[in-house]
Amino acid sequence: MLESAFIPPTVPLQGCLMKPASLRAWMSIHLFLHCHPVVRKEVSSGLDGLKALKQLGLAGLQERLRLRPRGMGDIFSADYPEWADKEILAAESAGITILTCDGPGYPPGLCRLPDPPPLLYVRGQLQPGDVDAVAVVGSRDATPYGRRVARDLGERLAEAGVTVVSGLARGVDGAAHSGALAADGRTVAVLGCGIDVVYPKEHAGLLERITAAGAVVTEFPLGTPPRAGHFPVRNRILAAMSEGVVVVEAARDSGSLITAGLAADLGVLVGAVPGSILSRTSVGCNDLIFDGALLVRRVDDILGALPGGTRERVARRGGAPTSRPAGEVAAGPLSPGEALVLEALSITDPQSAEDLARAIPLASGVLLGHLLELEILGLALRQPGDLFIRK
Repeated sequence: MLESAFIPPTVPLQGCLMKPASLRAWMSIHLFLHCHPVVRKEVSSGLDGLKALKQLGLAGLQERLRLRPRGMGDIFSADYPEWADKEILAAESAGITILTCDGPGYPPGLCRLPDPPPLLYVRGQLQPGDVDAVAVVGSRDATPYGRRVARDLGERLAEAGVTVVSGLARGVDGAAHSGALAADGRTVAVLGCGIDVVYPKEHAGLLERITAAGAVVTEFPLGTPPRAGHFPVRNRILAAMSEGVVVVEAARDSGSLITAGLAADLGVLVGAVPGSILSRTSVGCNDLIFDGALLVRRVDDILGALPGGTRERVARRGGAPTSRPAGEVAAGPLSPGEALVLEALSITDPQSAEDLARAIPLASGVLLGHLLELEILGLALRQPGDLFIRK
């Protein structure tokens, strides 16, 4: 069955033009390897390995895999060419572009992977300038500090002419995408599910904005749900599409550390934003810095450490980013609650949150949140004993 995917010169699809055999062949291989990821490790070794796989045909695969006849029957029981036809037609009907690993538009960084995806599904548009990309990743359970830093880095990287890559997850990822969009810059989201699946649901609007201003990509077939095992697989694409990976917040067991490790293996710059030694979400970042990752204080730290060719292209196309420390933002209009807390703070006499709560009609949790925001904005200073003064 599978060998028929490698032979015919064209593929007739109902309601559309004849499709080249290459797309049908790659789609058949792609669906086959998606269903049998263990086999993928046996038959693929970089882009050359994928191209060789395309030429093998069924008989060659049987010999290469050296499986018993029963196992071979199980593996090749599906009609992958027929599935390929349906997948291609469904993608075309939904306005989804399919890029093959030997065709135009395929991200060149993916070719350095030991297991590059045979194809990518794309919504929006990848552009040649997206080779100059930096991935900003981190915790889904990001603190207000982490979200602020991620958004700030995303915005200023985009201002500098860098494409911001991330994974559309809650927390750091979403903040980084939003920052790039706020600067009218380019951003690319790499999914751990099918491109027609919205995950997380609350990022539906963000996904549409990214599609309009950049691209959303995935290697997973249409309709694939988000499963835990998909995200480490997704992370290698994040790393390979980028010239630098910056981790903003990460616990010791964070998937972002997988992305950083994959990037290091590929020779991609790895950076991390430092955080409190008392914060669980900063342990992973502080460990990365201790182990030699770039300490990221401001966007200039990232831009200055990128490969020479990337720096030159970014300098030609980008503006001049500000060089204030990451997370330090100019104080704009405060919320009514933040203004109330700031007014109650003394410049000379430190106060505890309990002292402030007696003077301000705010719930303690809300009050603490406002104090943290004022700290991040540089308007309040925390002193020993969890006392606060106005800065």
